[in-house]
Amino acid sequence: MKLPYRGYPIALIAFLSTGLSIGMSQYAFGQFATPLQEEFGWTKTQLNGALSLAFVSGITGPILGKAADKYGIKIVLLISLLLISSGFLLRPTISHLWQWYFYSGLVYAGFPGATHITSGKMVSTWFPKTRGRVMGAVTSGNNFGGFTMPALAASIIAFSNWELAFIVFGSIMLFLGIFSYFIISESLDLVESESIRTNKDLDSISLAKKQSKLGFEFKEALQSFRFWTINLSLMIGVLTYQGILTQLTQFLEDEGMRTNLATTCLMMIAVMGVIGKITFGRASEIFSARKTLILSMFFQTIGTIVLCIDSGEILLWVGCFIYGLGFGAFGALIPLIIVEQFGMKNLGSLMGINLMLTSITMAIGPLVAGMIHDQTGSYRNAFLGISILFILSIILVWISKFGKGPSDLDVQ
Repeated sequence: MKLPYRGYPIALIAFLSTGLSIGMSQYAFGQFATPLQEEFGWTKTQLNGALSLAFVSGITGPILGKAADKYGIKIVLLISLLLISSGFLLRPTISHLWQWYFYSGLVYAGFPGATHITSGKMVSTWFPKTRGRVMGAVTSGNNFGGFTMPALAASIIAFSNWELAFIVFGSIMLFLGIFSYFIISESLDLVESESIRTNKDLDSISLAKKQSKLGFEFKEALQSFRFWTINLSLMIGVLTYQGILTQLTQFLEDEGMRTNLATTCLMMIAVMGVIGKITFGRASEIFSARKTLILSMFFQTIGTIVLCIDSGEILLWVGCFIYGLGFGAFGALIPLIIVEQFGMKNLGSLMGINLMLTSITMAIGPLVAGMIHDQTGSYRNAFLGISILFILSIILVWISKFGKGPSDLDVQ
């Protein structure tokens, strides 16, 4: 029996690494909010302070990105997953607020290597001709994590306690880290031998080798208008994770939705996200990742505004549905637009810079949202403010086309 193309299990590893990291730390965050507040008496601002530890990703992102370019993604992914695992496994020992922050910092330290850096390098290397579709499938792992991890956490907390839920999360990531070490490879020689063995289109081999040498030099990127407008847009766009997603369960409950329905709504967003990633991923191959990113941000803007209309439960469901379409696509489009607009030549380093920049808004977003909630009793004003910023993000992506791209790439 012939073994499948090696790129498929590698894509599965990227799918699980990205999806479980985001599912456990962001989608499932709201499931732990009430038990932690009840046990330790923390305010929303104090609890959300852990989300602001996203700035740690900004510190480790450039380091892990440079290491991925120099030493390979295999060791970087292993270290990243071990950091995330330890951050979860240590949480049951929490007795003080600083420990909650420290362990959350460990999770965010591993985030860059477990998510965008891995998916960006692996998909573009193993699937150069269909990277949009495959990236959509791989990053739909985010929604798999969003669909399964809140339900898993809620079930364990209901039948046991929050400590066991964190132990289960940490154990899963530990196993994934060890397993990934024996599967992951970015060797172009292996890509070639696997393509020949499985009768793949041999044109993709030369394309993969050619793409690996194209793109911005590091210093050239830092002097590019296109580089900065796209990165500023993504800095705003990631507020969808820390400013909206992690607060959404609490927002829906504050608006009168029952806890079980709020969890179901979150799962619906995860399902819609899968559809969004696959369809928008394919669209990025036809129309460009830049144009599809604009459409993704448009859906998120409209969905967020609908959520903030005080008109009952039906509009909350409609808002979640619209938001979910754009939100799901966004995760796939981050690595796709970086590869498309900046090239593969220094992909790890440039993704590291992107992660450093986006960590700033990911750190500030939940703190501001938490303070607004503590003062007003609702996240509505925070969500409206983010929707206005999303409009600015759309404008930045649109004007990026006036900047100069890499001289050896034909980008739109």
